[in-house]
Amino acid sequence: MMTLLDDMGRDDHLATPVIVIANRPDAGGLAKARANGVAAQCIDHKAFDSRSEFEDALHGVLLDAAPDLICLAGFMRILSAEFVAKWEGRILNVHPSLLPKYKGLHTHARAIEAGDDLHGCTVHHVTAALDDGPIIGQATVRIAADDTPESLAAKVLVQEHLLYPKALRIACESIIQN
Repeated sequence: MMTLLDDMGRDDHLATPVIVIANRPDAGGLAKARANGVAAQCIDHKAFDSRSEFEDALHGVLLDAAPDLICLAGFMRILSAEFVAKWEGRILNVHPSLLPKYKGLHTHARAIEAGDDLHGCTVHHVTAALDDGPIIGQATVRIAADDTPESLAAKVLVQEHLLYPKALRIACESIIQN
């Protein structure tokens, strides 16, 4: 999230952050956003009786903020097809694998266990299907013989921080052209 905010702070960026939303009160990004002059709000999913109630609250906050794009970064909640449909084509996500490989969780361990030589990350548009939207960009890392899921995660995170800002710029340019 901070990588995106920092990149959007450059004079040549087409995007301006309007709000940072977290679903956990202890999310560190909330304080970081506020410290950088960006509105921040927690919508604690545990405070709602159902996913649809949580998503209704999230949708309302987003409507008020009026973003052109939504960038998921560390938001570990699966969004329903109904919610995604309301923001179709306007939600981006970064996933720690070279999609379509290793959708879901534990991607680093799965790549190591499979004996893959390459791993990486993908920025994609969010659709109703988990980790299955159109790909905007990917970045790769080599898997070393001594890599652990933790060491591989650290290498992939470096690439995520490079890739996501580039992908956001591509998505912004696409909006302007259309």
